[in-house]
Amino acid sequence: MATITVDEKNFDQALKENNRVLVDFWAEWCGPCRVIGPIVEQLGEEVEGLTVAKLNVDENQQLAEKFSVMSIPTLKLFENGKEVKTLIGLRSYEDLKSWVSE
Repeated sequence: MATITVDEKNFDQALKENNRVLVDFWAEWCGPCRVIGPIVEQLGEEVEGLTVAKLNVDENQQLAEKFSVMSIPTLKLFENGKEVKTLIGLRSYEDLKSWVSE
């Protein structure tokens, strides 16, 4: 599937339109976020039925607070609009692929 950019205006709609959404909470100044970003995007291309949504926490602070994002990068997996799991910090492609497939 694709990688999309979400913000406070389209976040809920993105969750409604896609069954499995991996939200990448990130910021431009975050070094580990720049490393994990391409890995997460690759997952979106390779894992069937998974949509990756990139959310800049500096531009969308209310959403970051709503989902208790205190550290970045934070990844949250949503299924049918519900948050099912969270992963914080830098991980390898293999670790992330296994995590989203569990």
